[in-house]
Amino acid sequence: MAAAMATAAMAAAASSRAFLRPHGRRLLPLTRPLRRRLSATAASAPVSTAAPGGVVDVLRERGLVEATTSEALAAARPGELKVYCGFDPTAESLHLGNLLGLVALSWFRRCGHTAVALVGGATGRVGDPSGKSAERPELDVAAVEANSDAIKSLVAQILGRVPEPAHHSQPGTNQQPLVNSAAGSSPNMGSFVILDNYDWWKDITMLDFLKEVGRFARVGTMIAKESVKKRLASEDGMSYTEFTYQLLQGYDFLHMFKNMGVNVQIGGSDQWGNITAGTELIRKILQVEGAHGLTFPLLLKSDGTKFGKSEDGAIWLSSKMLSPYKFYQYFFAVPDVDVIRFMKILTFVSLDEIQELEESMKKPSYVPNTVQKRLAEEVTRFVHGEEGLAEALKATEALRPGAQTQLDAQTIEGIADDVPSCSLAYDQVLKSPLIDLAVSTGLLTSKSAVKRLIKQGGLYLNNIRIDSEDKLVEEGDIVDGKVLLLSAGKKNKMVVRIS
Repeated sequence: MAAAMATAAMAAAASSRAFLRPHGRRLLPLTRPLRRRLSATAASAPVSTAAPGGVVDVLRERGLVEATTSEALAAARPGELKVYCGFDPTAESLHLGNLLGLVALSWFRRCGHTAVALVGGATGRVGDPSGKSAERPELDVAAVEANSDAIKSLVAQILGRVPEPAHHSQPGTNQQPLVNSAAGSSPNMGSFVILDNYDWWKDITMLDFLKEVGRFARVGTMIAKESVKKRLASEDGMSYTEFTYQLLQGYDFLHMFKNMGVNVQIGGSDQWGNITAGTELIRKILQVEGAHGLTFPLLLKSDGTKFGKSEDGAIWLSSKMLSPYKFYQYFFAVPDVDVIRFMKILTFVSLDEIQELEESMKKPSYVPNTVQKRLAEEVTRFVHGEEGLAEALKATEALRPGAQTQLDAQTIEGIADDVPSCSLAYDQVLKSPLIDLAVSTGLLTSKSAVKRLIKQGGLYLNNIRIDSEDKLVEEGDIVDGKVLLLSAGKKNKMVVRIS
């Protein structure tokens, strides 16, 4: 009887190994030093990491660690960790909520480890229920693929400033990352890769998954996850599709751990359940230790509300969906109570320099928004590069009422998507009283309001203050013969396109 049970167990293990081996692909074993050094158990409850030095301590000092599954992470030497963070393609751009993941990956690279950005070309077709009060809208396959490609390109730019064409692996070929780059980095900088989980999910059948992975998952444990409990208690409940998401994400970790040596998963605090689902699957199916998880706090303002939403919606990271100028302005407007904390978690400025900036804010000679300006510059540079920062700074200076910078049509058009705009015929504008134009374009609601603003010195045409109620629009006022910029005070603007 015992012999029969042993034979059955060996057969089950062999079946699992066969399933986990990609079709026609050779498995890449973990290196022994890595497995030996990072051998702590991936516990189901977070523990603190207090060992001095290392990337975890860097992250902790900056407020970027919420929980870890093991103290072993703090002892990792440069080059020993392959760390992944997942990004589901629910839109054609990542948003500000994803920024902490990219910052954390960059810190791992700066400490000599390999960073892996995993785009959920497969899991994005299901939708992660974590942190959601209702099921995500379903995306068609074409939208998921287009979003995946756009996000791969965006992540490549942010992590390496080297955009690459996105693709899926072709059937029968080896899995190739979109990017594998440390070019232009210092000798101690770790590399990064961008992967798509559709590349392995497309070869897996549901029956095989249920048989070889699902049987290792305990329903009681899955239901106990915080993200599941909240949804089950809600009015809409949770669909079976969403319920299985944690297994899908868990298998991603298992697959990359086994085949690519990825041994750490990071994510926001709402991802803790999904991350531990992966460490548990690795321990149960592969019967090895060495898989770890780390979560960082969600990006919140001091009042507890999410940071990353504006009146117009999400703050997107892609310049195609939000201009570098508007992105810069969002960070420039951060209140004093939040700016130092955001400097720590969103930039790579040293903590000593951040402390100096904090001290400067307490001095009578402090110029308001000086630290906000530094924050906006650092984050804009990280997301949009030097070119995007230069564009944002140029537009910010040129569009400041009273600025001496010469305006051109290109600069004005550059912000047209970020401020109200309208189109008028040339003969409707030329020789038109500016008071009438300010009302007809919607900049102000009445002529009396325009007149009051002129008396207060707050009405500007192309950044030039208007002092006379009799001002008419002349040919020379129309910038490059194409546009006008009206401003009511510092913030309210109207771009008038001349057709």
